[in-house]
Amino acid sequence: MNQFDEFSILPPAAATAAVADTSKSLSTETRLQYLIDNTPAIIYSSVPTGDFKMTFVSNNALHVLGYQPEEMVADPNFWFDHIHPDDVPQIFSSIAKLFTEGERTYEYRFMSRAGHYVWMHDMLRLIRDQDGNPVEVIGSLTDITKRKEMEETLSKKGEEQQLLIKKLQEAHEQLLQSEKMASVGQLAAGIAHEINNPIGFINSNIGSLQNYVDKLFEVINDYEGLIPQALAASQASGKMNEIREKADLQFLKEDIQDLVRESMDGLKRVKDIVQSLKDFSHVGETDWQEADIHHGIDSTLNIVKNEIKYKANVVKEYGQLPLVKCIISQVNQVIMNLLVNASHAIKENGVIKVSTGCDKDMVWIKVLDTGGGIPPENLNRIFEPFFTTKPVGSGTGLGLSLSYGIIKKHGGRIDVSSVLGKGTCFTVWLPLRQEDTTTQ
Repeated sequence: MNQFDEFSILPPAAATAAVADTSKSLSTETRLQYLIDNTPAIIYSSVPTGDFKMTFVSNNALHVLGYQPEEMVADPNFWFDHIHPDDVPQIFSSIAKLFTEGERTYEYRFMSRAGHYVWMHDMLRLIRDQDGNPVEVIGSLTDITKRKEMEETLSKKGEEQQLLIKKLQEAHEQLLQSEKMASVGQLAAGIAHEINNPIGFINSNIGSLQNYVDKLFEVINDYEGLIPQALAASQASGKMNEIREKADLQFLKEDIQDLVRESMDGLKRVKDIVQSLKDFSHVGETDWQEADIHHGIDSTLNIVKNEIKYKANVVKEYGQLPLVKCIISQVNQVIMNLLVNASHAIKENGVIKVSTGCDKDMVWIKVLDTGGGIPPENLNRIFEPFFTTKPVGSGTGLGLSLSYGIIKKHGGRIDVSSVLGKGTCFTVWLPLRQEDTTTQ
């Protein structure tokens, strides 16, 4: 009797329908088995207690891991014994949550038949009966080795990029410092001249004062010499007048006052220049802080005074500015670059106007010169590193590029407009506040 004999007692129509249902059932079961065996994931089930012994493993385990399903089911410790030792603790520490949450997902390394570890993505689900008792655990294992390799490659590239970014930042800081030192170096002769002038006449005044002091001591000695002589009042008065006229005490009195006043003024000039240098560089102050932009501009103007005074008159038109959160030494560097460039653009006599103002949440600083202007074909290139229109040896071509980088770092921008033969205007825009300066 074959599988269809039992239908022989049924009416013909009923028998035909029964055969069709059985054929459909067999076809569905075969199809399901085919899908399970060929899905990318290994479908499995295990007991919900103890070592989670596998009770079923789909046939595709053979071509994914190289193991026969039968040997995986036969060994009660197969699953745990093949997990990478470094990954076991994180599974053990949280596997209990499967019974409270009902689902868990893990990524771990699993030993294949070939003897190397394969990265697996494991999704587990706990099945309970009607009374809520754990019945079995079903899961799917997917090979994610290629994904992990890609993640590792991307991670390494990310680390390399971060290292490269760090090196670029260091190089930028070095360029910034080099440009700053080069700029100060170019101005050193002018600063030395500004200091030498007052030092020169102070030195001369001190020499004169020394002579005057010697004369005053001679006068004192002569006066003291009259005391033992016990001269009559008229004689003593006459002798004292002779001594006074010989020493020209009236002239000494007036000239000493002038020498002291001039020397004090000279010392103040030296002090102001040194203070301007300190304010310009802000030694030891490299953090973000609330700063007075006008004070920074004034100190910078004092530094570049000798560079400008023979070529241009400086006109200041300051508006009302609040304190601005910035790295003021870097902002001063930008202002210095713009002022020096403005002076270089003026061939003989001209004007450099520095003006400031506030617009909503931004402040602006304009440096306008009446120089020769910038050719239109160069206007779009002036912020490129090493681009310069100055003669060889007259500039590094880094000033405007680094200035652009500094202002961009501050969240601002630099606008430029120029008319050939009439002059150029640079406008620096700075935000009043910085949203996050901790990572900048």
